[in-house]
Amino acid sequence: MASSLLALLDDIATVLDDVAILSKVAAKKSAGVLGDDLALNAQQVTGVSADRELPVVWAVAKGSFVNKAILVPAALAIGAFAPWLITPLLMLGGAFLCFEGFEKLAHRFLHSQEEDEAHRAALSAALQDPQVDLVAFERDKIKGAVRTDFILSAEIIAITLGAAAAAPFTTQALVLTSVAIAITAGVYGLVAGIVKLDDLGLWLSRRPGGAAQAVGRGVLAAAPLLMKTLGIVGTAAMFLVGGGILVHGVPPLHHGIEHAIAGLPGAVKWLAGTLAEGATGVVAGGVIVAVFTAFQKLRGKKAASA
Repeated sequence: MASSLLALLDDIATVLDDVAILSKVAAKKSAGVLGDDLALNAQQVTGVSADRELPVVWAVAKGSFVNKAILVPAALAIGAFAPWLITPLLMLGGAFLCFEGFEKLAHRFLHSQEEDEAHRAALSAALQDPQVDLVAFERDKIKGAVRTDFILSAEIIAITLGAAAAAPFTTQALVLTSVAIAITAGVYGLVAGIVKLDDLGLWLSRRPGGAAQAVGRGVLAAAPLLMKTLGIVGTAAMFLVGGGILVHGVPPLHHGIEHAIAGLPGAVKWLAGTLAEGATGVVAGGVIVAVFTAFQKLRGKKAASA
């Protein structure tokens, strides 16, 4: 009996060790999505009154948990009954990351400055106009954020499933569940902190004492810079992660890059490989955006002529 119990505990320890390792791999591979997730969700509360920012973040976080509750069983079912779908889903997710990253780069060309200013003006007007139903406005913001989260969550779950594809079903379930919970709690905890940075800075700037006021002014100055930095890092990471998925999913391309950098020293080889994957992501994103934009224009012309 004792030996059986020890064997069971040893098996559990082995599984948990596998879960920890695979979770770290999955988290590293999904870093691009997480960077974009942070910036995007922090921007989702733009236009919401300050006292409603945290309730909105919490509402979106609950929606994110519901998304994960749908996606994790779906991913486990795919891994159990249709494992051949994992690679195509990863490729689709990688292509979407590249598309989203390139669309961000090309935003100023695809969307006029007047459109951006009109969007900001509409948000400002919604807060100031007493005739606007702010409850409905807030509900629409939450629904839009949850829809966006579903796409990003699907990418994270697909990447995680790919990292744990060779593991037993129990390990896959534990890895997917732990990553889903940790990422959701971590992302929305950080989002809550980011959106309240300006309030913290304002509070400190009004405190007595020169040191507190100086820190407060520093926080107020750093908050917009942090948002911009998150956006830049997130976009770069999307190209690196998305391009890496595409490169590894196309064996001739992967072998070609490996052959080209084979003779380089260790650190230089890693950097060259990373840059090659990032460049692949940029090219792939550019092609997809071009095709998508041409399709939209063609559809617009057909609708206008109808």
